[in-house]
Amino acid sequence: MAIGSRKIRGRAPSTDYWPGFVDAMSSLLLVLIFLLTIFMITQFFLTQIVSNKDSALDYLKNQIAELTSQLAVSKREKADLQSTIASLQASLSAANEEKDRLSGRLAEAEGSGDKVSALQDRLDAEKEISDDALRQVALLNEQIAAMRHQLAQLQAALDAAEKKDEESQAQIANLGKRLNAALAQKVQELARYRSDFFGRLREILGDRKDIEVVGDRFVIQSEIFFDSGSADLSPEGNRELTQIADAVKQIAREIPADIPWVLRVDGHTDANPINTPEFPSNWELSAARALEVVHLLENEGVPPKRLVAAGFGEYQPLVTGTSPDADRRNRRIEFKLTER
Repeated sequence: MAIGSRKIRGRAPSTDYWPGFVDAMSSLLLVLIFLLTIFMITQFFLTQIVSNKDSALDYLKNQIAELTSQLAVSKREKADLQSTIASLQASLSAANEEKDRLSGRLAEAEGSGDKVSALQDRLDAEKEISDDALRQVALLNEQIAAMRHQLAQLQAALDAAEKKDEESQAQIANLGKRLNAALAQKVQELARYRSDFFGRLREILGDRKDIEVVGDRFVIQSEIFFDSGSADLSPEGNRELTQIADAVKQIAREIPADIPWVLRVDGHTDANPINTPEFPSNWELSAARALEVVHLLENEGVPPKRLVAAGFGEYQPLVTGTSPDADRRNRRIEFKLTER
């Protein structure tokens, strides 16, 4: 841990433009990382929406499969009925041939009474068989007509289901486009307000070596706020945070209400271990420092619902190594204006 706060001497104005270039490149990296984060969130919500639409689509596909199965069954029944009709028509033809044959024999045996009577009875029986066959053919024709009507209804239902499926797909595509456009707009708006916020913090805190912008985070060395091994704000830290609170309140009034944003305060320590009754490890120390900053911002009027505190201990170093300079940079408080 650091032995104590270090005073930072002012520097004479310089015509070196390199810091401005680094700030510009850092802002660009900030925007890229933020866009990637928003893209992942967008994909998550879009996946949920598409999943719900896929369930409706699966339901429609199941209906289509059921209708197709009924259509196949109806076609098989139609084929069976047509086969039966063909068989009855063959029987009718055979009966007509037998009728003609018996009529000939009746003409030949016109003089024989008993023989004629027997033949007449047989002829009447054949006529009854023919009439029954004709009635069955008529009934089968009615059944075929009913089956054709049912097939037409099934085809119409199948066409309607396919049309509904196409409409659902079009709605899903349109919803995805609208969601992407809305999210892209919110990302651009929040990125603009984040840039304004960082600019105001720069104006308030000045161009100091112990303050820098890293990606989408505003990084301030812990020595500005806390003594070594402590989570109690120093007088200088109170003054600096009061100015930061004013900047947060001002930007909060400007951000539209429909943008869900929060200011995340992250506490970080160096890799030097700590083991005290109050702070058994760097986890407790980093979390306590983040909470202390959040409490002060809340007391200064920043809405609590816009604040988040997180402690990372020594496990998210800004730079690698164990040099005094590396330890100093890794002991830090980070402010990140992000989407909730």
